[in-house]
Amino acid sequence: MDAKLSLKLNENVIKRAKKYASNKNVSLSRLIENYLDSITREQNNDFEISPFVKSISTGKSIPNDIDAKKIREDYTQYVDRKYQ
Repeated sequence: MDAKLSLKLNENVIKRAKKYASNKNVSLSRLIENYLDSITREQNNDFEISPFVKSISTGKSIPNDIDAKKIREDYTQYVDRKYQ
């Protein structure tokens, strides 16, 4: 069942959100609904969520000083050891 909700937001945020939703071919209402659903849904803590995924869901950014090449090399070594 759908219900109406009124929000008071910064005008610039609304403009950017409308543009983003339009580019993704989704309504702004659906975009907000999906976001609220994702942050309020019970989470299963059986697995670790990557920093990138956390940054998307929380709005926090990934630190700029992360060395992606080093992380990729470390992961490759991990997988090599795991499947020896």
